[in-house]
Amino acid sequence: MSNVPAIALNSGASIPQLGFGVFQIDPKDTAATVQTAFEIGYRHIDTAQMYGNEAEVGEAIARSGLPRDELFITTKCNNSNHGYDESQRALDESLSKLGLEFVDLYLIHWPLPGKDLYVQTWQGLEQAAKDGKARSIGVSNFKSHHLDRLAQETGTTPAVNQIELHPHLQQPEMRAYDQQHGIATEAWSPIGQGKGVIDDDRIGSIAQAHGKTPAQVTLRWHIQLGNIIFPKSVTESRIRENFDIFDFELTDQEMSTIGELDQGKRLGPDPDEFDR
Repeated sequence: MSNVPAIALNSGASIPQLGFGVFQIDPKDTAATVQTAFEIGYRHIDTAQMYGNEAEVGEAIARSGLPRDELFITTKCNNSNHGYDESQRALDESLSKLGLEFVDLYLIHWPLPGKDLYVQTWQGLEQAAKDGKARSIGVSNFKSHHLDRLAQETGTTPAVNQIELHPHLQQPEMRAYDQQHGIATEAWSPIGQGKGVIDDDRIGSIAQAHGKTPAQVTLRWHIQLGNIIFPKSVTESRIRENFDIFDFELTDQEMSTIGELDQGKRLGPDPDEFDR
């Protein structure tokens, strides 16, 4: 844990730059997998109502015996729970499943522009923060024009914007926008779901030079860019490998080489078109 840098958020809180994600981990495997992550040293867990495994994350938290103030727990408002009241009720359900009195970060999972409720949903998150049920609030998959609207119509700047971000989709304009507005950028799918990124010969050569794996090099690239990451795995050796990225540093040339891999290629949906 002591090796993991912390990123200061505009809420006054700080977030471990490396966390553990539980997207697509079967609920029956979640508690044991999160417990393994805790034993390795992870203290930041990223879950969501959509993932269907909050209760199992809560089970791992309870079993761990770790002090609450050592943990950073994120969950996200499901797409079916947009609205002022709905987003608050959803958080109450998440807290019950997690066995917590508050989460460290509560996010709107998708803007869903066709529903046009993300401003009201955000106002619900603002109230949840005032009520002490979320230490920080933020968004996921928001583009700059969605964020501009929040700024115009509400009083709180998101602490975090969690977006698809990997060497094949580097989103420099979105990262620059976030930085300019004091919003921390989190990267989901940080190694591109293993689809081409870690097979790239240039990343492979950098990995060989450092005695590391391509996945470790890719995660290190994120760390040096200042992104917050939470890779996911159910394999103990991979969970451990993903944590072991703080004993080497990429050179400026290596960072530049990876920077040249951007294809503007999404693996997930476009937030302007996704409304489910």
